[in-house]
Parts: sequence; C-alpha cells; structure tokens
Amino acid sequence: MEPAGSETPFSEKMASWRGPLCRALRRRVGEAVARWSMIAPGDRILVGLSGGKDSLVLLHALSDIRRRSPVKFELAACTVALTGMDTPALRDYCAARDVSYTVLEQPIMEIIEERGERSPCSFCANMRRGRLCAWAAEQGFNRLALGHSMDDAVETFFMNLLRAGRARSFLPVVLMFRTGVTVIRPLVLSTEAAIIDEAKRLALPILETACPYAGHTERQNVRERIDRLRGEFPDLYSKVLNALKNLSGADAWSGGSGEK
Repeated sequence: MEPAGSETPFSEKMASWRGPLCRALRRRVGEAVARWSMIAPGDRILVGLSGGKDSLVLLHALSDIRRRSPVKFELAACTVALTGMDTPALRDYCAARDVSYTVLEQPIMEIIEERGERSPCSFCANMRRGRLCAWAAEQGFNRLALGHSMDDAVETFFMNLLRAGRARSFLPVVLMFRTGVTVIRPLVLSTEAAIIDEAKRLALPILETACPYAGHTERQNVRERIDRLRGEFPDLYSKVLNALKNLSGADAWSGGSGEK
C-alpha cells in the first residue's frame, strides 16, 4: 500500500488513463460519429481491443463520449489474443475506464503457419474480425468498433487500386450480414500522427506486437510509398477522402452499407 501523499508511476498512469481525450481528437471522433450516425440510443458497442495505439485511443474516445453524451449506450472491450499475448495491462486500463473486458484466445499464428498462408496479415485481420463479430452477436452487442484511422483508409484505397484496379476502401459503417453486427470506425477522420501523440500523452498501455510479420507487409510497402507521395502532394489525404465521398454506389463514404 502506498504511503499517504505518495504516487508511484503506476498510480500516475491510472490517473492519466482516467483523464479526458484531447479536444482536437475528440472533435474529429465526434464528427465521424455524427456524420455516419455511428451511435444510437440503446446501442451495445464492443470495442475490438488489440493492444495497439489505435484501439486504445478508440476505447478512450468512446468511453469519453459515453460519459459526456446524452445518448445512452453500453460499452465493452474484447481482445482476440494471439498465443502468449500479455493482456493484464489492458485489463487494468479497461477497469480505469469503467469498461468490462474479455479475452478470447485464438492461435492465429499457428493456423497461418499450418496453412502456409500467403497473405498472413489479411487472413489474421479477417479471422480476428470474424471472431469478434461472432462473439459480439452471441453476447447481444449490435455494434463492433474498430480502430481504423484515416491513414488506414488511405492505405487501403491505394492497396485496392494497385492490387485490384478498383478505387475503394473500407466503409466507416458497414453491416455484417452473417452476424447482424454493424462495424463502426470512429477514428476514420483522425490521423495516425494525432493518435500517436494522444497515446503518448495518456501513457496508454500499448503492447509490443507479437506478430512475426510486422514491418514486412504489403501495407508497410504501400505506407512508405504514400509517405513519399505526401512529400510532393501535402494534401494527398484530403484528396483521397474526397474521392471516397464521390464514389458511386455502395463504395461511397457518403452512404450505403454492405458486407466488406
């Protein structure tokens, strides 16, 4: 037990974790939530908590909205844990934010190795999302919140353009027909740089990745090319977002939903 008036690094972190999201990022998240009607009264929202900066900031943002907004909704978090993933710090963080937390063990890396999977990142993302959607539906959650940022949206746009010749990205809101769960992405108008800054300011318990493929993926290659393009076209992100809003049909960010 700590002496009266003393404070340890852990207690300082707990105090930081209980603090509010910065105003600029809160405004971006609020804009996304309002623009795409991501949250309605009575929603039960499950946050896919990977332990990375994006999902931790997302949980912080949504728990802030829950505290401040007149719209009442439930909030919980769930981690699809790779073998050996260390999650106690995530549990402590969720407790500090008054959010219930569940860990689902999933030997994804072992499955990838056994299958000799050629696209391990895509396979892993789809498997984790599928597990989260299925568990959310079983537990009565109607929305699954994922921590995809504006950078992720732009990178996905270029990956689809270069790989499949199609101008599209994931949608901010999309109904998963097989489970009836709606996926929402409240960070789509927030940049990775802003998310990194806020994760540092709040001393969020970011886990080191257990993925052996980190830093050696197609997405990483595309990210490096986009960084070079931004040196020549500083407004690249806003141009891509404008293109996404002006797409036709279900791919347009201005509306429409389907399974992606």
